[in-house]
Amino acid sequence: MTGTIYLDHAATTPLDPRVREAMLPWLGGQWGNPSSLHAWGRAARAAVDGVRERVAAWLGARPAEIVFTSGGSEADSLALLGTAAARASRGRHLLTTPIEHHAVLTAAERLAEDGFEVEYLAVDGDGRVDPAELAARLRPETILVSVQAANNEIGTLQPIAELGAVCAAARVPLHVDAVQSLVEWRHDVRAEGISLLAGSAHKLYGPQGVGFLYVRTGLRPRPQILGGPQERGRRAGTENVAGIVGLGAAIQLLEAEIEARRAHCLTLRERLLAGLLALPGSHLNGPREGRLANNVNVSFDHVNGEGLLISLDQQGIAASTGSACSSGSTDPSHVLLALGGDRDIAHGSLRLTLGQSNTEAHVDRAVAAVAEALEQLRGLDPTGRAATV
Repeated sequence: MTGTIYLDHAATTPLDPRVREAMLPWLGGQWGNPSSLHAWGRAARAAVDGVRERVAAWLGARPAEIVFTSGGSEADSLALLGTAAARASRGRHLLTTPIEHHAVLTAAERLAEDGFEVEYLAVDGDGRVDPAELAARLRPETILVSVQAANNEIGTLQPIAELGAVCAAARVPLHVDAVQSLVEWRHDVRAEGISLLAGSAHKLYGPQGVGFLYVRTGLRPRPQILGGPQERGRRAGTENVAGIVGLGAAIQLLEAEIEARRAHCLTLRERLLAGLLALPGSHLNGPREGRLANNVNVSFDHVNGEGLLISLDQQGIAASTGSACSSGSTDPSHVLLALGGDRDIAHGSLRLTLGQSNTEAHVDRAVAAVAEALEQLRGLDPTGRAATV
């Protein structure tokens, strides 16, 4: 929107014009079904398979190990629900963390309802999992471990390679939700001991509605969408050719620009953090180091996050109080509560996530807008609770 400063890139990123250009032929003159045998279908199949090869090479995987999905949430669901169903005869115990994305947590809840035993690994005050605790919590009947590579709310990076080594030694598959991390972290699934990995195009300046799941050879998650033999029988439905082409274009650009993008966001993040933490009653959520370069999550005393968000929106600043998938909820962040945070502090959290189009001027305006909002909201009531509009 004109005049708005967009600081919600963890929710979704704008479609890169170069990605849009790559997609256009598949949104117009080329519309073949990849499963058709005629020339139009063969052209679509070649485009899909070409992107499959690109994604696989990017992850250090094989093309046959890539399953295209409608996005990260579907990929997470297939990883958890499909793997649990396929491996139930070996055991019914799963491990994950309390700070995962809701796509993982909700799938875990479904499994618990279906009779699986789901346990949650403790995290420290910065949201990290201790590999030693993972090793201690594994059992002979553990059939899957699921840990997010980078937290979508506070940006904490997990020691995935160490966790992968623990899982590999125990011969337990490790699923990694990498939806947030892939924008600045190039995973090598074999080197990191990853068995399943979920990704999404719209976090990478690609289109919404397309993602993928890496599935290590030998694992056979039971399909969750039925109806056809697409994706080697692992996910039925005609492939989203234009979206998949967009995913491939986004990854190609990311490969060439990842270091410059990370450096750009890191510079802006430090400027933003310095400005926000200089405001009275401010607290950083998550680690100062070892977090995504584009992620800032802060809480403010005596202010409700929803009221703060509304005030910022009125000033032309697009931000978030946490995960986009939990917007509309008045509950405090489950992530901050799991870190041992006070409920009032958790209610006052604000997430600002940076992107390639942001500038130092955007950061300075955002800090000024937060300062103005805090003054207004705290002036409504000595406790700030009148901000709960």
